[in-house]
Amino acid sequence: MAVFFTPEWAEEVREAVDRGPGEELRAAKLPAYWAWIDGARASYSSSWALGVRDLAGGGPVYLRLGWKDGACAEAAIVGPDDPLDATYVLVADFATWRDLLAGEDPGRIVMYRRLRLQEGDVLRFFRGIYFFIESVAAIGRVAARLP
Repeated sequence: MAVFFTPEWAEEVREAVDRGPGEELRAAKLPAYWAWIDGARASYSSSWALGVRDLAGGGPVYLRLGWKDGACAEAAIVGPDDPLDATYVLVADFATWRDLLAGEDPGRIVMYRRLRLQEGDVLRFFRGIYFFIESVAAIGRVAARLP
């Protein structure tokens, strides 16, 4: 099990997000929902910087995921002193990340602004919100050893 917010964990997250949900999870929602997700994802080419404000050792630290033509093509950990280049920047505190990894509903986390958009075009971001939520759900399913 990789340590939370390390390059190894970031790569496991990239693989999980790129793979998407398995058949069991897909069966829990209507096929039309997944058709919409697949359509939103098909040509998606933006980047997300998902930050944790209060990670031990300083912060904020970001998980940067880069999308190209619907595939999650890159993942990196960006430290507080590194340049941050992303289409959308979202930040949460460590408690929110811990709750996500423990199984809390990612839709509720975003809806209640516990993971908050700080930079990026709000309207464009929310056009693909369900795709984003399902990606955050995939992140939550990646096991991590917390610091």
